[in-house]
Amino acid sequence: MGAIRSVEGGPLRRTARGAGRVLRAPFTAAARGVRRATHAHGAGESGLGKLIELHAVNSAGDMLITVALASTVFFSVPTDQARGRVALYLAVTMAPFTLLAPVIGPLLDRLPHGRRAAMAGAMLTRALLALTMSGAVATGGLELYPAALGVLVASKAYGVVRSAVVPRLLPPRISLVKANSRVTLGGLLATGVAAPLGAGLHTIGPEFPLYGAFVVFILGTVLSFSLPHKVDSAKGEARARLVSGEPSAYRSLRTPALAGKTGRRGGKGWNGWKGSKKNGNNRKNGNKKNKPPGLRTVGSSVLHALQANSALRMLSGFLTFFLAFLLRVHPLGGLSPAFSLGVVAVAAGGGNALGTAIGALLRSRGPEKTIALVLTASLGTAVVTAVFYGPFFVVVVAAVAGISQALGKQSLDSLIQRDVPEAVRTSAFARSETLLQMSWVVGGAIGILLPLNGTLGMAVAAAVLALGVATAVRGLLTAARRGSPHPRVA
Repeated sequence: MGAIRSVEGGPLRRTARGAGRVLRAPFTAAARGVRRATHAHGAGESGLGKLIELHAVNSAGDMLITVALASTVFFSVPTDQARGRVALYLAVTMAPFTLLAPVIGPLLDRLPHGRRAAMAGAMLTRALLALTMSGAVATGGLELYPAALGVLVASKAYGVVRSAVVPRLLPPRISLVKANSRVTLGGLLATGVAAPLGAGLHTIGPEFPLYGAFVVFILGTVLSFSLPHKVDSAKGEARARLVSGEPSAYRSLRTPALAGKTGRRGGKGWNGWKGSKKNGNNRKNGNKKNKPPGLRTVGSSVLHALQANSALRMLSGFLTFFLAFLLRVHPLGGLSPAFSLGVVAVAAGGGNALGTAIGALLRSRGPEKTIALVLTASLGTAVVTAVFYGPFFVVVVAAVAGISQALGKQSLDSLIQRDVPEAVRTSAFARSETLLQMSWVVGGAIGILLPLNGTLGMAVAAAVLALGVATAVRGLLTAARRGSPHPRVA
């Protein structure tokens, strides 16, 4: 019997192992390729590669939940009922979220030593809520909406913490705008993989995409704690505000070393701001001269960039909801409603990925000009689409909106890196993300309320962008000609 096992069992085992290696080879090679890409240029040593992988997991889980909600709230009922359901979804989830969003950033800003735990908590919360929604997704009951609100809040909390973490994980050879581009591109690629996976799971049952999201977010919970310990360090950081009364407060904070003096008894930070325990940061006595600097103290570039990006984000929210309903009633020529939505979604997603890739390749030496260019190009495209409305221009405006949003956001990141002091830079990222999310909500609400007329919709989109051009482009170009007194971007 031993001879038989040695003759028959040995070759069979070797054959099975060989077949297993052949079957595993494509997946192993793909995993190694992804690891090489995420860990290139020092990202593996700094920990940025792990953050890219974590964000990819986060984006995949969010997409699976989006597929489950879209199938319940939007696709499963006629258009008129779908508008009512989506309006209810906005009222029950987005309205409270808009009120909560300004609070999330400051709350997380007070917990700099627990960022890994905060990211893990956001992942675990969404995992549990996905299970909660799995019981209601088939019926579309009202209990689905509070859970969806919880998912939105947890997703926003993750985004705020991620923005604060990226500067802590920068490799020496990568600028902040390129690092954010890599993180965003990783999320987009994961979204592209998760979307068809979610659609396949939905064919089994409406709750199965949520089961998949549960597994993905549990994985994200574990991966959150794999980030380096320096993520939880708050050395040299302070809080930033979007409004401030001291135009010159920033000047005294020249180096990160000065930031370490704030908060000591009798120590001074920026321009006389005393951080002693005695005055409690001087908020109670109302002394405006002793408040930490806000974004208004770093010049006009960041504020004008926020205005321009808010207009682009409103356009994104508007197109998401308006075209979703418009193409169900008036699909692209000769196509079914579902295929029309798919074409526009691919155009928008492809544009976003292309803009992200361009941002990762370009050196951001003129972020103001880049923002002004993409905002103006978006306005021109929206005007042309309103005048010559048709299937081709609908696809073009979706693609241009995706490219513009990606490049505009990366240029905004570059400006924050360049003009905001390191001591308050991570806090500034949290507040800018909150403002942009609120702008998306406003644009989405307009898209829900507007009549389903393509020319009218594109005219409204052009008006939103024209407002952004009027308030931001001149200031951006003036700031670009004047230059930054403290250039930092490579």
